[in-house]
Amino acid sequence: MLYGNGTDYLLSFLVVVLGFGVMVLFLRWTFSSGKSVVARRPRVGGEGEYGLFVPIASPATMIEGEQLRLRLEANRVRGKLVQTTDGPRLMVFEQDEKIARTILAGPQPPSTTL
Repeated sequence: MLYGNGTDYLLSFLVVVLGFGVMVLFLRWTFSSGKSVVARRPRVGGEGEYGLFVPIASPATMIEGEQLRLRLEANRVRGKLVQTTDGPRLMVFEQDEKIARTILAGPQPPSTTL
């Protein structure tokens, strides 16, 4: 025989079918919905929905909130400015709440203009 016996054809046919089967399963998993590995867009929640963070200030604008956050950062207190359903809020961890409120209640440092 010029092309080999029937077993070689059967084996090569099974390898091709198995390869296509693996590709179909992989593509089905890739394009399925519901179990994405990519993170979803964060949703805006109320001020009580931020886990370990507690709100310490309610600035009128995000710019004012960023200025308050920078005051905390200058005093080595980690803060986060978030947009909630109630407007912008400056959040800190519960253990830093007391010192953060003290910092923000104190006098504002003089501004330096360049």
